[in-house]
Amino acid sequence: MEFIIIVLILALIILIPNVKIVPQAHEYVIERLGRYRATWSAGMHVKVPLIERVARRVTIKEQVLDSPPQPVITKDNVTMQIDTVIYFAVFDAKLYAYGAVNPISALENLAATTLRNLVGELELDGTLTSRDTINGKMTAILDEATDKWGIKVNRVELKNIIPPTAIQNAMEKQMKAERDRREVMLQAEGHKAAAITRAEGDKQAMILAAEGERDARIARAEGEAKAILLSKQAEADGLAALKRAGADAAVLELKKYEALISMSNGKAAKIIVPTDTVNMTKANVLFAETSGLGDVTKADETPDPVPVQEDPCCQ
Repeated sequence: MEFIIIVLILALIILIPNVKIVPQAHEYVIERLGRYRATWSAGMHVKVPLIERVARRVTIKEQVLDSPPQPVITKDNVTMQIDTVIYFAVFDAKLYAYGAVNPISALENLAATTLRNLVGELELDGTLTSRDTINGKMTAILDEATDKWGIKVNRVELKNIIPPTAIQNAMEKQMKAERDRREVMLQAEGHKAAAITRAEGDKQAMILAAEGERDARIARAEGEAKAILLSKQAEADGLAALKRAGADAAVLELKKYEALISMSNGKAAKIIVPTDTVNMTKANVLFAETSGLGDVTKADETPDPVPVQEDPCCQ
């Protein structure tokens, strides 16, 4: 009985150290007698004592590799300091364990050489304005090169681009000059727009004034035409009334004479009246005075007949 207990205790002492629990987002590379045997994922596993061992503990979470600033020469021979940030993750623990001696160091050096190659093909201005292009090219190149190391490069970002001090001062002066130029252009465009607006306003005002004057003239002309029309209509109505009343030739001649006087409009004008018209008018007036015909005042002055009163005594 005691022997069995001793055997069980020895078995537990040997077994317990060989029970391994793999955390989440981790993988263990297991070797048996120096050769790759398996990759353990998250969970509890038991390895064979003295034969198997955990060769590599690998995390499969996304990692960040922040490279220090390094000197890079552009196409126009400007040396600047550039540092990069690489986001990567291990997708195969076996390749990560056996693909390279130090995969992180290999990735860092590969990123540095790739950055120098890409920036060496660009000038200073192109480097400063082509961050997205450089990031995309570096991501594609590093991702393809690190597949055999079990590493997946998700993205690469240029963290800082630091040109030399002299270049920075020149760039600041250039930016200041550009801002001054834009300010002058904006002021000129503002003055131009204001002048155009004022000219448009003056033009519209002149057009409206001309239209108002035209409408006023048209209204005055229409009023004068209507007044003349009404005057002529009144004259025509008067002549028609005289005709209906049976006016003789003398009256008509007088009306003609009055019409001639009204045509002079009170101004210094000479009216030539034919002699026969004057003689006829005089004859008609003399005949009317001697005969009493056509004298309205005499007809009006004739007393009314007095009614005869009867004598009451005779009745």
